[in-house]
Amino acid sequence: MQVFFETEKGYNRNMPLIEAVPNISEGTDQNIISHIVFAAQTAGACVLNVDSNADANRTVITLAGEPQKVVQSAFALIQKAAELIDMRTQKGVHPRLGATDVCPLVPVRDISIQETAKLADELARRVANKLNIPVYLYEENAREKTRRNLAFIRRGEYESLPEKLRTLSPDYGPQTWNESIAKTGATVIGARKFLIAFNMSLNTQDVATARKMAAQLREKDGGLKCVKAIGWDMPAYRCAQVSCNLTDFTQTGLAEVFETCKKLAAAHGLKITAGELIGLVPQDALLQAGKFYAPNEKNTAALLNAAVENLLLNKLRPFNTQERVLEQVLEI
Repeated sequence: MQVFFETEKGYNRNMPLIEAVPNISEGTDQNIISHIVFAAQTAGACVLNVDSNADANRTVITLAGEPQKVVQSAFALIQKAAELIDMRTQKGVHPRLGATDVCPLVPVRDISIQETAKLADELARRVANKLNIPVYLYEENAREKTRRNLAFIRRGEYESLPEKLRTLSPDYGPQTWNESIAKTGATVIGARKFLIAFNMSLNTQDVATARKMAAQLREKDGGLKCVKAIGWDMPAYRCAQVSCNLTDFTQTGLAEVFETCKKLAAAHGLKITAGELIGLVPQDALLQAGKFYAPNEKNTAALLNAAVENLLLNKLRPFNTQERVLEQVLEI
């Protein structure tokens, strides 16, 4: 993981603030990743965090700044990823649809989700028109209810694109499979609220069990509200993981997900050995978990430490809140 933050190229504290969290389908080649990050960094926004995983073959990049600067940087990143990543040879355990698999825009301060959605639409049109990449709109920008869900759009992944372009037309861009699309794949863009990607490592390499546990956790199969989950193998960690997306941590928080997963693991004679947050996390999400584990504590730093310790966030690598909590990185 690398962290970039340049205050001299940062944001005007009197202006609205958004973030973009593009996910690129490259997690192994640091030269490619660095070129893509540099393209975003030099386009105007701050690159706050870069989180790569070789087994997933995926990198999550967090950009922030004034809205138009973030749109410019997101476009530059998508353009460079399309140039450097070849989806015809890309493999990894994480579901993906294109070189830039998904690029959400998230309101941070003094801007509504509706205004952010207009910016997402602007970005989507530009990517389609300038780069000839099929773009699907999701979340706040979705034109149909089913398309709000990223998993619905991404079903069948990159390999399904030749047929998907015919049966699920992109909102913008080319609708006919060609060699250019074969290289870049498609991209999903939209405005959404904060999403927390939270992985839990198990003391087993049995992926089938991790997938069973994920099915019990996710909302669509009767599990926890606002939780999506899959199970996968992480050879670099020598374990299987339950990988969760919390789409609204105010409805279901990190502690509830962790404790529920711990009970499911125990039912299989297993335990959670580490927790892993991908990218940046809102401070309120960690404070919420800290209050669960230390209900009588009032000190913010102590509550954050309680969350980090009990969610096992420092087991795979050191977890520094100054680098991983969004508000602390932005100093807002």
